[in-house]
Amino acid sequence: MTQAQTPSAPNPPTRGLEGIVAGDTSKSRVDGAQGKLFYCGYPIEPLAEEGTFEECVYLLWNNELPTAAQLEAFKGDLLSDAAVPDAIWDVLRPLAPHQTLMDLLRTGMSALSAFDPDVAATRESSEGRDVLERRIAMRVQARIGTIVTGAYRLKQGKAPIAPTKGQSLASQFLTMLTGEVPGAGEERIFDAALTLHADHGFNASTFAARVTAATEADIYGAVTSAIGTLTGRLHGGANMRVMFMLQEIGEVDKAAAFVDDILGRPKGRVMGFGHRVYKVEDPRATVLRRMAKVLTDETGHTKWFEMSRVIEDRVKETKGIFPNVDFYSASVYGSLELDPELFTPIFAVSRASGWLAHVMEQHADNRLIRPRANYVGAPERAYVGLSDR
Repeated sequence: MTQAQTPSAPNPPTRGLEGIVAGDTSKSRVDGAQGKLFYCGYPIEPLAEEGTFEECVYLLWNNELPTAAQLEAFKGDLLSDAAVPDAIWDVLRPLAPHQTLMDLLRTGMSALSAFDPDVAATRESSEGRDVLERRIAMRVQARIGTIVTGAYRLKQGKAPIAPTKGQSLASQFLTMLTGEVPGAGEERIFDAALTLHADHGFNASTFAARVTAATEADIYGAVTSAIGTLTGRLHGGANMRVMFMLQEIGEVDKAAAFVDDILGRPKGRVMGFGHRVYKVEDPRATVLRRMAKVLTDETGHTKWFEMSRVIEDRVKETKGIFPNVDFYSASVYGSLELDPELFTPIFAVSRASGWLAHVMEQHADNRLIRPRANYVGAPERAYVGLSDR
């Protein structure tokens, strides 16, 4: 068979699967042309600005918003499951000086499966798996923040702080991180940031979770795959790099010149602008910009936000490109005085809610995800023995 006779794929290949519909979901709808994002039919703006992250998690898992009674019960279940076994810290403690926080999260999540009594049953049979998986999902969502904050403190040479009941997930995370209960304004915007990052269609980590789940792997395997995918620099870490950019600029009055210098270079790119899907402004950036203004006014930490506004105006004026969610999440987290190494793990704490929703959705109507590849290698050729090569 000659090169020209090599069979082709049934459809022309698309780099990065761009524009390819890979499946159905009821979880989120991304309208890139209009700059709209919906969770289960609800626009993201009121969910983030008026609701809570716990409501968002319940919505993604149930396709409906909870009643007050349902939300109270759901929050109680989440908070009661937040503590992790001490053995997890025994695993992570010797690794902490040598690995990134995302590496520690990936290892900690995988190790956590050994302490979940329901995992084995989900591997053995599909019967009753939906009930068991809901219980596992509750533990994963409750504990992922505990692992992130505990692992971070281990890297600082400090002991993890146990979760406290009676707080929101947002407040609990910040308390376990620093030992201090956050103010109402800080809790509110951090809660909104978690909601804004919770789900976003078949993004790379979510799709990785669904591919793993489609093999009938358990939830921990799927979530560990998703975390591993998020460690890649083309998916996670963009808001961290935005923060590094802000730190490099240093002062508000230097921001415009910095942008001009970057955009004057061949292929110069300012971090936090543009999006693979959105052709207009990312709606999550719109919400964070509004809330960041309120936060910085309350805390007095206005520098990062003011610098971000100068950068945004300059890039839009010069290139007509809009900011994405990573751009303003950086200034929000910076105003909360969070270490940039925490930015991607915080993304994981939020996006876990979407990962878990998609894994349960995949398992509810499963088919192995097995696309074809378009072969572009050598044509058929005869094998030559080793002595004749």
